[in-house]
Amino acid sequence: MIILHHLNNSRSQRVIWLLEELGLEYDVRHYRRNADMSAPDELKRVHPLGKSPVIEDAGHGDTQPILTETAAICEYLVAKVDGQMGPPEGPSGLLRYRMFLHYAEGSVMPVLFALLAVSRVPLLGKVAFKRLRPMLDVHLDYIETELSTRPWFAGESISAADVMMSFPLEAAAKNARLSGSRPAIAEWLKRIHARPAYIRALEKGGPYRFAQ
Repeated sequence: MIILHHLNNSRSQRVIWLLEELGLEYDVRHYRRNADMSAPDELKRVHPLGKSPVIEDAGHGDTQPILTETAAICEYLVAKVDGQMGPPEGPSGLLRYRMFLHYAEGSVMPVLFALLAVSRVPLLGKVAFKRLRPMLDVHLDYIETELSTRPWFAGESISAADVMMSFPLEAAAKNARLSGSRPAIAEWLKRIHARPAYIRALEKGGPYRFAQ
């Protein structure tokens, strides 16, 4: 049994979606953000970092691994079901899979987080936003080009790389006013939101402000 420690309106919504896609048995432990949007102290009792997502694998023999970092969790769950939702066949698909699995948090999310942070600061925040927005546009233009050549990030089939990319693109669509000039991203978002596993994940995870 997988136990997911899930914080509302967070990256951990992706893990619920992946668990639904993989058909794994799991239990969700819910946590609510504080008024300042920080995570509650209860999460620190699960893991010293006090962040979400965190999973525990209660069915892992004599040990019960506790794992953080969404990409690492995705890789762990994919391996648990013998590669389902893993990379497509061939070296190019494998490279795209690995790259986008880590690009989501390593490259595009820091820019988005900075934009979200400065947008809450009056006056100086507007200046910073104007400087940061072109940096986000570089990423969105790159992603649009990639999705214009194939339906999913790693290839012809959906994979955990798409799960990882969902949060930054949903956040961008909600907060950065994606324009109609990026139809490939818009179509990709429609495809993931229509998946039965995604819809079930919303029901399990509770209110999620980035859902379309």
